[in-house]
Amino acid sequence: MNIGVVLFPSKRIQDFANSYRKRYDSKYALITPHITMRERVSVDESELESIVSELNKVAEQTKPLALHLQGARSFHPTNNVLFLKVMPTDEMEQLHRALHSNGLEHTPKYDFLPHITIGQDLSDVELFDVLERLKMEDIRFQEDVTKMALLYELENGAWSVYETFRFKQH
Repeated sequence: MNIGVVLFPSKRIQDFANSYRKRYDSKYALITPHITMRERVSVDESELESIVSELNKVAEQTKPLALHLQGARSFHPTNNVLFLKVMPTDEMEQLHRALHSNGLEHTPKYDFLPHITIGQDLSDVELFDVLERLKMEDIRFQEDVTKMALLYELENGAWSVYETFRFKQH
């Protein structure tokens, strides 16, 4: 089965992201707006119990994360993905490292660049058109994220929450 670990922003940020995703994200119906902390990986169901245990340990050692979104960017020319930029913080980097070490060893395919995808599979023309419009908007959000979620992929490609892990409170 395929699993991944994500942070879900507040409904306010999700609503903003979805206002673009509805039109520009081919995977809009498959997953809600999120920040990928651990990309999709295939595991045997028998491994889930130990993964959940490791994620509980990571959550217990993590304080709520400050989330700052600022503007929109693109991964062009690598691929035509449009995203809301999440400003990286030391705490987010530490969480990312913790989710790839100890009992959760995994080498990520990409460097960690926190973001919320709002468009993908766009033509070059469409990508640049939407990006230019987004650059004229003052996109800024700030909030704390208090939990992470372990997701699993369904047969139709949609993602569902397997378990949620609360970060330790101050």
